[in-house]
Amino acid sequence: MNDKSELTAPLSARVQQASTDLRWAGRIGFWVQLVLGVISTVTVLFSISIFIGGEENAAAKGAEFAVFCAICSLIALVVGIYFSFRYMRIAELLQTPSSAQRPNRADTIGVIRMGLTINLVGMIVTIVGAEAIVGIVLAKSLANPPTIVEDTSKLVNSIDLLVIQANTNTIAAHFSGIVSSLILLNRITR
Repeated sequence: MNDKSELTAPLSARVQQASTDLRWAGRIGFWVQLVLGVISTVTVLFSISIFIGGEENAAAKGAEFAVFCAICSLIALVVGIYFSFRYMRIAELLQTPSSAQRPNRADTIGVIRMGLTINLVGMIVTIVGAEAIVGIVLAKSLANPPTIVEDTSKLVNSIDLLVIQANTNTIAAHFSGIVSSLILLNRITR
């Protein structure tokens, strides 16, 4: 009987607070990353469609690496979104009456650290891609005097700006994932 009462013991205030923190950080991180990720994905897909077979194909030279980085960072963002969703599931598991079914503190912290690492890697890749495309745009704008240009591939074009926009949105999405993970680590490790 004593074992059964231990299994269904009421939740401590600390476990309830951890569950609330995980639920809110997971929910906010999930939706912010999802919305910004969808916007970035649409922008990258649009730039790829221009990149693959448009009039600006010659003008897109040099942007390949930036587009590749944008795609890789979006893949990392999908994994980051999964971790935000997982935070919400852990919050639900912490509310179970059976202490045997609740995730332990070390496992929860490990999941949060993994989510933080994924978002940091994604943000680094995004920043590298953004730096590449911004460098290309800067070089194009500095190389052309304000006169009539015969070779339009040397002008700043829409694909450059689309990739910059996608990378900026993805940086913001990864940043929100990093912030939510850091808040959770701060609150749970206290």
